[in-house]
Amino acid sequence: MFTTVLMIEKPLAPADVELVTSLHGDEQVSFVVLMQPRGDQDRLLRAVDDVALGYLDDAAHEDREPEGDDATPVAERALAHSLEALRASGAEAVGRIVDKHPLDLLRTVVEETDADEVIVLTAPHFVEEFFHRDWTSRARHKVGVPVLKLFAEHD
Repeated sequence: MFTTVLMIEKPLAPADVELVTSLHGDEQVSFVVLMQPRGDQDRLLRAVDDVALGYLDDAAHEDREPEGDDATPVAERALAHSLEALRASGAEAVGRIVDKHPLDLLRTVVEETDADEVIVLTAPHFVEEFFHRDWTSRARHKVGVPVLKLFAEHD
């Protein structure tokens, strides 16, 4: 069994599920999904990314994202949806919401599950990527397994 820790920011779209479940061919994969709720702290960076990608309407409405305690129920539903979609594809999947220190939690989960890899499935974050402050760049310095960055389906 191949174990993948999957870090996500939003519910998995069908194309995302197909992508992550097909990476290892016919090998059985077990996923540990870490759902990081979108927070207020990176609203400006998301707006800049939206503008860079041409999603001007999204940039103008960044203030409509749930924040703080309001983001948790949304994240719980997103995680439940994602786990259900992975299981429906035939994969094993468990998960949890990341409430604090995502990279510390990632390292702990990788060690506890003896994970084979980490996949960060995210939208492009140009500002963070340029300064190597994105999850993938930072995770590569925290865990002792390969870290792969994939871009999620944009809704």
